[in-house]
Amino acid sequence: MLDHSDEIHPLFHSAPQSTSFRKLRKRIVRQTREAIEQYGMIEEGAKWLVCLSGGKDSYTLLAVLHELKWRGLLPVELLACNLDQGQPGFPATVLPQFLDEMGVPNRIEYQDTFSIVMDKTPTGRTFCALCSRLRRGNLYRIAREEGCSAVVLGHHRDDMLETFFMNLFHGGRLATMPPKLLNDEGDLFVYRPLAHVAEEDCEKFASAMEYPIIPCDLCGSQDGLQRQQVKAILDGWERNQPGRRQVMFRALANVRPSHMLDPKLFDFAALSRDPENFS
Repeated sequence: MLDHSDEIHPLFHSAPQSTSFRKLRKRIVRQTREAIEQYGMIEEGAKWLVCLSGGKDSYTLLAVLHELKWRGLLPVELLACNLDQGQPGFPATVLPQFLDEMGVPNRIEYQDTFSIVMDKTPTGRTFCALCSRLRRGNLYRIAREEGCSAVVLGHHRDDMLETFFMNLFHGGRLATMPPKLLNDEGDLFVYRPLAHVAEEDCEKFASAMEYPIIPCDLCGSQDGLQRQQVKAILDGWERNQPGRRQVMFRALANVRPSHMLDPKLFDFAALSRDPENFS
């Protein structure tokens, strides 16, 4: 990768020059490009609404997509979007200033969903479900107003694994976040280009780039969340057997319906023996 100031996007002008960072950056870019191609995310001339929360994952997503576009490998228009949900103490000037300094087209939207979540969530329940639903609805609206064909999110490999186990442990189903999804109305795609990227790599990347991270104080302040519990389990497995996360992630793309139990996916009743194979 070229790192001269006139040959890269401004998002990378201050990138570290170490060999380890170059390898990290190259790996994330390669994995993102592979996911985009593998799951058919590119529509020529499309416009993507790239959702930016201010966390490590969304900063990584923003940077990598702009690098791919800068290198001519992503023929779509990118519009960064931050939804300010009215959380007390949210540093509202951080993202607009960052995006403007980087020359990134953006839209900053204010919608006080925080008050709604606090008012409607019963005592003792977590905020995540309602908060996510309200955020998603606003992002869909913004995407339509901006003429976008896709809402692009920063969920990574570990998010998908955690969601799979949350559904397994608590939902009684085998499901996770798909890398490509059509919304219920059928007019917008939801893309997750970081589907193959490890959370650890996003953290290392955003830290090395010194992006102005904004923590999610709304849900992060709650203890005992199901996702935190699942993450702790996966962390323990990874410590005991490094690389287990990647093995489990590969399994999500290597499903054998005939070796599961869902008759809607495989017609077990139609299985029959071939008498000619018996003497």
